[in-house]
Amino acid sequence: MAFEGLSEKLSAAFRKLRSKGKLTEDDVKGAMKEVRMALLEADVNYKVAKNFTAKVTERAVGADVMQSLTPAQMVIKIVNEELTALMGAEETRIRFAGKPPTVIMMCGLQGSGKTTHSAKLAKMFKKQGHRPLLAACDVYRPAAIEQLKVVGAQAGAAVFEMGQGDPVEIARKAVAHAKDYGNDIVILDTAGRLHIDEKLMNELREIKAQVQPDEILLVVDAMTGQDAVNVAQAFDELLDISGVLLTKLDGDTRGGAALSVKAVTGKPIKFAGIGEKLDDLEVFHPDRMASRILGMGDVLTLIEDAESRLDQQKAQEMAKKFQQNKFDMNDLYEQLEQIKRLGSVKSILSKIPGIDSQVREMDFDDRQLDRISAMISSMTRQERENPSLINPSRKRRIASGAGVKVEDVNRLMKQYEQMRKFMKAMNARDKNGKRRRLPGLGGSGTPFGGGPFGGGKFPR
Repeated sequence: MAFEGLSEKLSAAFRKLRSKGKLTEDDVKGAMKEVRMALLEADVNYKVAKNFTAKVTERAVGADVMQSLTPAQMVIKIVNEELTALMGAEETRIRFAGKPPTVIMMCGLQGSGKTTHSAKLAKMFKKQGHRPLLAACDVYRPAAIEQLKVVGAQAGAAVFEMGQGDPVEIARKAVAHAKDYGNDIVILDTAGRLHIDEKLMNELREIKAQVQPDEILLVVDAMTGQDAVNVAQAFDELLDISGVLLTKLDGDTRGGAALSVKAVTGKPIKFAGIGEKLDDLEVFHPDRMASRILGMGDVLTLIEDAESRLDQQKAQEMAKKFQQNKFDMNDLYEQLEQIKRLGSVKSILSKIPGIDSQVREMDFDDRQLDRISAMISSMTRQERENPSLINPSRKRRIASGAGVKVEDVNRLMKQYEQMRKFMKAMNARDKNGKRRRLPGLGGSGTPFGGGPFGGGKFPR
């Protein structure tokens, strides 16, 4: 995930502050020097990093902090507030037109992910009850129109195209089509180039003049680091963009673009792409991102993900089964599928406050979940419903079908038994009918310590 290196270095700097009962001005300045180096290594703009640490230092050497009972916590609080301010203070939403349709113009360099993220936006709006229309204005890139049709169909959004015509005319007619057919949002997927050139900008300016978009969103690849900020600055000067959609924030990126783009351009990050699936798009919340960077978690986003991506009815049915001690391999398979819908295990852990940084940094291989799913899929219906039927010969057949070793099937069976015992213990009651208190969780005797995310290792 993005910001991992930055989070680790910030945590190390703050650990030194926590070890001191009282802070001196030199302590704060020393910590801020480490913070500035961490920001620069994360590819944050030099001036942004310098101004940020200067603001934090100015606030942190005040009497309120120095005389506080917990000065280190006060410094961290200030850093959190300044990080939030750096990324925009508060989330900035799409400005909807008073009279539909709302026109959103997507722009950016070739390869930044405009087409895919146009469909992601369409799907997000569709879930909110809107009727988005995607317009194929990229007539230069081979198969761009076909790609938009494919992702548009996956998002359940209509696509307007006129083949290899004039992009300006396509944009204008797309808006007219939306008015005639009741589409309240038009998303223009415009052409990009490998670099900024006069022809590209003239075309984009002409589209803007003709359709008067309500939003001009610049799609920026976070993996490009400081270059992303330079691109944002150039597009903003020529088009006066209204916001940024930052892609690949789930990748191994240093995150400098997210921390620099608002300070350099003055334009907010409105959305963040966090994966390859069409559901992997988040409204960008500066305060939540700051908390995530500082290792404080992001429970609100985790709850929102769970509400939007998980099947609530299945969750209720599963809860009933847990209470009745009825839990088979079908249920385990369904639980794994629900977990996968929330994203990678690492991304889930990054949003949970209180999770130790060492746990977050463990090498969780999400393919382990796929291997468990493959083993369960290799079982017969009777075996899934009654795992006690699985004898050595059946284990060999399951292992062969799933492409794993028999030892992996044995490990899965052991983990399943641990989960059943754990649920039985959860539902156990004393003679007065009250639930018994459970011993501490997390040891190897529970599914959380030796389960698919913990000690149990499957081959890579």
